[in-house]
Amino acid sequence: MARHLVAIGQLIDEDPTEALAHALAARRLAARIAAVREAVGLAAYHAGEWQTAVAELRTYHRMTGLQSHLAVLADCERALGRPERAIDLFRGADREKLDRAVAVELLIVAAGARGDLGQKDAAVAMLQVPELTGDAPEPWTIRLRYAYADALLAGGRREEAREWFSRAAELDVEGATDAAERLLELDGVMIEGDDADEGDDEVEVEDFTAGPGAPGAVSVRPDTELVDEDSLDGADAESERDGANDGPDGARAESGPPTSEAGDSDPTDAKAQRPAGESGDAVDGDQAGSRR
Repeated sequence: MARHLVAIGQLIDEDPTEALAHALAARRLAARIAAVREAVGLAAYHAGEWQTAVAELRTYHRMTGLQSHLAVLADCERALGRPERAIDLFRGADREKLDRAVAVELLIVAAGARGDLGQKDAAVAMLQVPELTGDAPEPWTIRLRYAYADALLAGGRREEAREWFSRAAELDVEGATDAAERLLELDGVMIEGDDADEGDDEVEVEDFTAGPGAPGAVSVRPDTELVDEDSLDGADAESERDGANDGPDGARAESGPPTSEAGDSDPTDAKAQRPAGESGDAVDGDQAGSRR
């Protein structure tokens, strides 16, 4: 089992289909280990197996009591053509159990779901949170600014989008996003080797992060680091003990996904506000969506 987990970590970015095959093999050996179910869910997400990802990550949350992959679940719901469920996950998240980084990722996905429903102004309003303009940049600041710029561009607010792509690029010194390239494209600078016509460039710019499951759509990090090779012997022994108690394919461990990810609270503590340079009163993201 542990060797399969090591293989998942090595393959998930380069060959997600093969990583998923290893994950399913690990589940057959040790379906009652939460880290295995998490690995299957994340590998399935990377491989585009949305329904499997939803089932496995819900099982993982139920086994551990955590809510660490709500953003991935919400993105899967978008990919399955159910943006309303993605928004429900955002609304129902328990903020007392939600890590701030997860809350921001979930907010970004929920705003994308608003865009899926054609509520582009509501998507922009949802992302107008204090973290967007915070003085001390946090790890999620780049992704939040990038998502805000993308939402502005989808809503036809090109100049504002350029400003926020610029703000994202200023912080993105390691190239975690393509904010710099998006900024160049908005300025009409053609990247060498790009033989697409101008019309195609515009479509690509506006749709790069609009769709669920796109590369980097959700920043995914497992709660438990994948097993390293030094711990193989102990992990294999544990899997053998657990495997002796499981039925075929670990069927006994799975009782089906829960009916909901319960809760009524907003996963972010602060209310939405307009960033500097915009006029008007503060608007709550969900209220904006309902007005639309």
